[in-house]
Amino acid sequence: MIYFDNSATTKVDDSVLETFIQVSQKMNGNPSSLHRLGDLADGLLQQSRKQIASLLKVEDSEIYFTSSGTEGDNWAIKGTAIEKMRYGKHLITTSVEHPAVKESMAQLEQLGFKVTYLPVDETGVVSVSDLRKALRPDTVLVSVMAVNNEVGSIQPIDEIGEVLREYPSIHFHVDAVQAVGKIPLDLSSSSRIDLATFSGHKFHGLKGTGFLYIKHGRKIAPLMSGGGQEGGRRNGTENVAGIAAMSRALRLLFDQQEQKTANQRLIRDYLMDELSKYPKVQLFSTKKGAPHIICFGLQGIRGEVSVHAFEKEDIFISTTSACSSRNKTTSSTLSAMGVPEKTATGAVRVSLTDTSTMEEARQFLTAFDALYQNFKDIK
Repeated sequence: MIYFDNSATTKVDDSVLETFIQVSQKMNGNPSSLHRLGDLADGLLQQSRKQIASLLKVEDSEIYFTSSGTEGDNWAIKGTAIEKMRYGKHLITTSVEHPAVKESMAQLEQLGFKVTYLPVDETGVVSVSDLRKALRPDTVLVSVMAVNNEVGSIQPIDEIGEVLREYPSIHFHVDAVQAVGKIPLDLSSSSRIDLATFSGHKFHGLKGTGFLYIKHGRKIAPLMSGGGQEGGRRNGTENVAGIAAMSRALRLLFDQQEQKTANQRLIRDYLMDELSKYPKVQLFSTKKGAPHIICFGLQGIRGEVSVHAFEKEDIFISTTSACSSRNKTTSSTLSAMGVPEKTATGAVRVSLTDTSTMEEARQFLTAFDALYQNFKDIK
């Protein structure tokens, strides 16, 4: 089996799973309990928080555990809107965000907020000058993903941050789900990023785990009321075993990170070079994008047909975003990039991880060539 759908989810690392099992079996106390078992659970919870903070070069108190990237995006956006609505009700995002961001914005629009959706160029990248022009006196939030989950385009986060230094009252949120371990991401005290979303299952952790970075001094309203966990900002009993496992997964991700990233880039470039030799293949990703995502289409063939054809060869890819693939909706990212709908319906995504190999890439291309020969006469 060749698994090339790592942007949807990654395989849980064996040692990460073992951590989850051991903690679940041996440390089953509630971290909020006052007795010894509660103290042990809380100690591991805080140790995990400290390790994640250290890896990201931030303060322990700036890490808040969530259940997913979706929850993190919802909390960052809606929490900011609620907290700052007395100062303004204008939000800025892009036309190529993950559904967790887009749908949060849409819900806030129904509640009377105004949202500006920045356009992108043909490579899926926003213009910093467009963002500057969109800023208003009542703007309270700018939310821009670091790496697009469908085509891998990298947004100019640092440049946007420099613009926002002139507007210190505006919260700057970055969806970093596809960025962590793939591209440099500065969350240090000197960074302009106020909020950043992460998801454990994107880097070999378990599903149902994630965390939100909230810069010290930035306030966002909690979305859930309850027993005061996570400093009263994210209520609900913490998933200690999942969090400990996620902490280990992040540590493993950052081990020899540059080498892992370089290997993915090498495989990505090889695949893109080979795929570009086929007349009926259109590449939607570029080599300026993230090292692990390749989006392309085969002229005249719907994306789901290609996905199932590869599946018969025991090769697993996807049709752009996993969140929209079952709905069979056309990629909103490709539409924003100006790709015609007829072309966009053929898009598929190959997504790598640090365990992907060049041999797998060669096997993929062998299978692709056979499929291409079968499909090439279709118009």
